Formats: sequence, C-alpha cells, structure tokens
Amino acid sequence: MSVLAASTAHGLTLGVFAVILALTLLITRWAAKRTRSADQFWAAGRGISGAQNGLAIAGDYMSAAAFLGTVGLIYLFGFDGFVTGVAALASFVTVLLLLAERMRNAGRFTMADVLAFRLNARPARTAAAIGTLCVVGFYLIAQMIAAGALFEALAGITFPIAVVATGVFMLAYVIFGGMLATTWVQIIKAVLLMSGVIVLTVLVLNRVSWNPFAVMDQATKHTKDGDSFLAPGLFFKKPLDTVSFGLAFLLGTAGLPHILMRFFTVPDAKAARTSVGWAVGIIGCFYLLVSIVGFGARDILGQAGEKTVGDGGNLAAPFVAQSLGGGAGTFGGDVFLAIISAIAFATILAVVAGLVIAASGAVAHDIWTNVVRRGEGDEREEVRIGRIAAGTVAIVAMVLAILAGKGFNIQFLVSLTFAVAASANFPSLLLALTWPRFNTTGALVGVGTGLIVAIGLIILSPTVWPGPDSEGSPFPLTNPAIVSIPVGFIGCWVGTMLGAREPRERFTELHARAETGLGAERATA
Repeated sequence: MSVLAASTAHGLTLGVFAVILALTLLITRWAAKRTRSADQFWAAGRGISGAQNGLAIAGDYMSAAAFLGTVGLIYLFGFDGFVTGVAALASFVTVLLLLAERMRNAGRFTMADVLAFRLNARPARTAAAIGTLCVVGFYLIAQMIAAGALFEALAGITFPIAVVATGVFMLAYVIFGGMLATTWVQIIKAVLLMSGVIVLTVLVLNRVSWNPFAVMDQATKHTKDGDSFLAPGLFFKKPLDTVSFGLAFLLGTAGLPHILMRFFTVPDAKAARTSVGWAVGIIGCFYLLVSIVGFGARDILGQAGEKTVGDGGNLAAPFVAQSLGGGAGTFGGDVFLAIISAIAFATILAVVAGLVIAASGAVAHDIWTNVVRRGEGDEREEVRIGRIAAGTVAIVAMVLAILAGKGFNIQFLVSLTFAVAASANFPSLLLALTWPRFNTTGALVGVGTGLIVAIGLIILSPTVWPGPDSEGSPFPLTNPAIVSIPVGFIGCWVGTMLGAREPRERFTELHARAETGLGAERATA
C-alpha cells in the first residue's frame, strides 16, 4: 500500500470511528442526567427490559476477542480456532440453567452480594472482590492489547497512545453515564457488529455460490497444512489442551463479573431468563457467521497474508474486509476497512466499559461501602468512590497492556481469563446458591485456591514460561482449566469441612428468594 493510500485509509478509519464515538458520547450525556443514585449507577435503575439486556449481554460477550481473535485463530489454525467459538456459545447453557434467574433474585448490584447474603459478609465480600478484580484485570489487558494493535495498524497511531486513548474514551462512559450508558453503548455496538459480520459473511459466501462447506474446502488450498487445516492439532497440540480450553469457556462465563452484573439491571427473574434467551440467539448467529469469515479469510488472504495479519492473527478480519471491498488502495476497499475497523474499536470500548464498571463495583460497593464503612456510607459517596476506582483500574490496565505488547492472540488471552473466572468465582457462587452446608471458610478457601492455582499454572504454562518450546515449561498445557476448576471446587469443599457450621436459616432464606423471587429487589425506574 502506498503512503498516500495508507494515509487515506487511516483518515477514513478515524473518521468513521469519530462518528460512532460521537453517537455513544451523546448517549453518555443523556444517561448522565439520569444517573444519580447507586441503584442507577450500578444497575441502571433495574429498568432494562429482557430483550434490551439480552442485546447488551451479547454486546458484552461479542468482544474484540470474539470477533478479531476468533477470525484470527481460524485463519491461522483452522478447526482449532473454530472450536473456540463453539465452546464460547455453549457456555451460556451453564448460565441459563444454573445462575441467571437465581442471580437476579438473590443479589443487588454485584456477585459479592449473593455470597454476603448467607455468609459472613465482610470476608466473603473481600474474597469475591479480589476474584472480580483479577478476572477483570486479565480481560481488560486482552481488550486493551486489541485496541492498541488495531489503532496502530489501521489508524496510524502508535500502540501506547492507542491504548491510552481507548482507556480515556471508555472512562467517559463509566464515570459519567454508569450502567445506563454502558448498556446502551453495548446495545448499539452489538447491532453494528452483527451488521458488519453479516455483510462480511454475505460477501464471503457470494464467492463460493453460497455454499459454506465450499469456503472450508477453498481454505485448505491456501495453507501448507492441507486437509490437516480442518482437523484438530494445529493450535492445541494435545487433546487435553482442547478439553481444558473448552472447560474454561463452558464454566468461565458463569464466573465473569461483568456478565453476572447485567442480571441485576432487569426488573425481575423472568426478564433475566429472557435476557439469556436473546443473548444465546444473537451470540449463536454471531459465532456461526464469524466461523465462515475466518475460513474465508484463509481463502482470500492465503499464506501471503500471514505477515499482514500480525503474530496473533488479530488483523485478519479488517484486511479481509479491505480485500472484499476491492483491495488496498481502492475506494471500496478503504471504506470497508474503515467501517469494520471502526466497529471493532467501538466493540472494544463497550466491552472495557462493562469490565471497568464491574471492577469499580467491587471496589466501591463491596470493599468500601460494605467492608471499610461497614454499610454506613451514603450512596453519593459510593458512586464517587466508584468513579475514582474506575479511573484507577483503567490506568493500571493501560500500563499492563503496554508492557505486555501486541503479539498474543486476544481470543487466547481471553480463554485464560475464563479459566480464572471458572476456577475462582464459579465454584463458590454455585455452592452458595445450592449447598446448605457451604460456609464462609469454604468460600475463602475456594476462591483463594482457585485463583492461585489458575494464575500459577498460567505462569508455568508454555505460553508464558521462558523456554525454547512447550517441553521447557513446568506445566504442559496452555490453559489450566482442567486442573484449576476441580481445585477450586475441592478448595470450597475442604474449607467447608474444616470451617465451623453456620446457621442454616440464611441458606433457607437465600434459596427461597433465589428460586421464587420473594424479597428480591424490584425495578425502581
């Protein structure tokens, strides 16, 4: 691409992104006028409908990792990349069957509210808040890396500046508009992203007479791996790696704080169930279409595109868009590249906003108001602390993303986040809702062991541990979920057996409230 053509493409990308950003900032201004109380800041006044919340959950879940990362993994590794999308979709079965309605009935603003309802509140909240911050931290780094890589490659802005710009724009949504602004930004982003993916899919299928299987056949002709491209083993070298990766996604969604927090924004349990139905339908269609785009990327870009899409394959989707639009330097190619890139930027901003509001809720609502202030702080103080926490979390995430660099596939980074969530948060949350004997000690030990083992094994894994190849790492698998999730549950059981029995009345009350909705928070706006 010539310097002039590159400059034109960069200008178009920034221009389209500026339009989307202006629209979302107008929404933030509208939401800011309606965000005064803690209930409005953390839960949007519980006035979000089931369909709206389903779109917002889909927007939260259809992140830059889901779009850019999955397309990139399929482009580079074929079938193994496709498995990541299937595992992500299946994860909502766990959420629907085990948590969605129970969470809405049992909590108020955060995941920690559920644990604190029946356990010793201060230590339970502290453990849950630490789990939340660790999960959010991993996820934020992945999204920031995606933003930096996109801005640098497609808008001509250096990686560190791109990461900082992403953090600044995202903070505007959270600090001024709270959950209401974040929700509507996610809804708009979900609609834009699905529209972009649909157009890409139509153009890919049009090349092969509308036969999706032909896309896969064509892909094998443009890779040195041949038919092995459609078989497992290119990315996940061991079968246990595939199983571990799938487990991380299957159970990890049920431990993601920013997804669970969304169930507190609806008026009742029925709306929570409706939310999951909408989310599953939208996300299912999304991953089906993304898979077609991923295999189409291999057909269109071929082996020659491997250098262009980056080490992790994260730029495959934008460059496929450019090629389908007419190629580099053409008006259609540059415009389509700009639109898809701008939608990806908007995707990142919406997702990181959801993550940061979950992290600020853990700090302000759980730690400050209910641990430090012992429930005596007023709502204005809690919202103020939440805004300060949001800024602090964003700054830390920006610094870590800049230090981590841009060589990782972001969908892979997200899979590690899911492993931590499934190991630390999910066991204690599920047992708090379903096991009468479960106690505070069990929650503390479960969260602690799940967190430590998951992060420890990630550090010892082939992806992180220094060494020339996977044989040099102490832990042989790239994802720790198959080990760390059972450890989290075992930690909960051991802690419960060693800890003192607690009054059963709190479980009985929580169980009745979770199953029936009696006593649950109702809509206030």
